[in-house]
Amino acid sequence: MRIPPYHRNPLWQRFFAGVAIGAVISWVVFFYMFGDLQEKQVQIIQTQQDTIRDLYEEVDIWQSEYEILNKKNESRLLVQDVSVRITNYKKYRLDPLSIFEVEQSIQKDFSSLIGKDLESVSKGKELLKRVIINKDIKLNSRHYRLEVKELLIYTNIEIELTIRQM
Repeated sequence: MRIPPYHRNPLWQRFFAGVAIGAVISWVVFFYMFGDLQEKQVQIIQTQQDTIRDLYEEVDIWQSEYEILNKKNESRLLVQDVSVRITNYKKYRLDPLSIFEVEQSIQKDFSSLIGKDLESVSKGKELLKRVIINKDIKLNSRHYRLEVKELLIYTNIEIELTIRQM
């Protein structure tokens, strides 16, 4: 069997030449399009990286300003509420109503602190303790004194007291 002599026929020569030239042209077009698309992708990625970097810098600036404002505001926080709780009233068999009235009277004494800034209130915490300790309470014809067990000063002042008989 022999291979047909296509290399001598001009029709086949043109066909193979066209295939070879078409392959070269298609590769050139492919590389041009691929290179153009890659260039666009690189530009998009670069702009995104620049945007991300700018946003990170902006976030850092906002966070530092936020921290500064928080420190300023923390130094200027105000007292919102005063709560008083007496813990050991069951030891002396006192009724909850009279204990509630005592708690309310102490809250009324400290209601002037509402709206004051925390810094000035915390400076006078020893005075607050002395006001509570020096308060004489008469319940059921007996005299009692209060002792400060815990004093928590923040936006809500929480005072935990114990009661003892005199």
